[in-house]
Amino acid sequence: MRSEKNKHNDYKMKFPVEDEFPDLSQHNNHMAKALTKEIYAKLRSLSTPSGFTLDDVIQTGVDNPGHPFIMTVGCVAGDEESYEVFKDLLDPVIADRHGGYKPTDKHRTDLNFENLKGGDDLDPNYVLSSRVRTGRSIKGFTLPPHNSRGERRAIEKLSIEALSSLDGEFKGKYYPLDGMTDAEQDQLIADHFLFDKPVSPLLTCAGMARDWPDARGICNCKITLCVHLVWVRKLFSIRSFFIIEEIFKKHNHGFMWNEHLGYILTCPSNLGTGLRGGVHVKLPKLSTHAKFEEILKRLRLQKRGTGGVDTASVGGVFDISNADRLGSSEVEQVQLVVDGVKLMVEMEKKLEKGESIDDMIPAQK
Repeated sequence: MRSEKNKHNDYKMKFPVEDEFPDLSQHNNHMAKALTKEIYAKLRSLSTPSGFTLDDVIQTGVDNPGHPFIMTVGCVAGDEESYEVFKDLLDPVIADRHGGYKPTDKHRTDLNFENLKGGDDLDPNYVLSSRVRTGRSIKGFTLPPHNSRGERRAIEKLSIEALSSLDGEFKGKYYPLDGMTDAEQDQLIADHFLFDKPVSPLLTCAGMARDWPDARGICNCKITLCVHLVWVRKLFSIRSFFIIEEIFKKHNHGFMWNEHLGYILTCPSNLGTGLRGGVHVKLPKLSTHAKFEEILKRLRLQKRGTGGVDTASVGGVFDISNADRLGSSEVEQVQLVVDGVKLMVEMEKKLEKGESIDDMIPAQK
């Protein structure tokens, strides 16, 4: 599995560890907490079979010391093998990010939406919208920080074939970002589907925006435009994922998965389910309460600004989502969002009346 193909990395070996080790003295991310000079010395000469190196893994964390809203991971994988070749660094990062998840632990899965309770009784005066996002990586290709133009185009071709095979409620149309008409673009923007080129330095420093918009696109399906958490149940009908994977398997490509890490994705924060159930919820009072951050932590939730990871709240509206991806199932993670958001809305209502919420502070989940 280990390879010495990366000639640029070989060139760096001319310099001693002390000269190559990054200055992380002002950094606050999971990678900076885990990376020691000893680990760097042990791993810096290694590369995966596709040529991804330790410096490639950590570069985004070196370039981004911290983040005003969330504790970032500070590293990425370039391929499936990265998690094995660089495990001396990535295992501690995973443990730190995922609540002590151990190298011997096994991820669990539950995709039965009937096990999800509630979600259809949230107050629409506070819960404005919701969505569930998940990710899959295609076995046999490298990951976005490392893939080439040819790989990316091959993945797009496979994806178009797979998506075009969907029918019924999953049927949709694929729009390549570099080939859509102005009318199509306007409609997708109006439907809140279209995404712009990544501008977050967390992504650009990881190489995620290279060659944009080449081989990027979006497929809109009937079921994607929904309001309130009741639709979470519908999205747990994941027949579409199985159909798509079967198409990939016909071309000798499945999804990256193992029993320890679950679904393999670029960022260690997304390992496991790859799922983020986000709810736009209006919490102007609670968000200014001294214990707001503690409440989120105890509920195993995280907050983002109204417009996403690099934005602030507008009008007290936050994007609240599950903090966990690994070690718990899809249903468990969405259940935390459903229950946590319901509790925070009740807290908001009490604060509006000028009442204390001290007796509502939850125990650690």
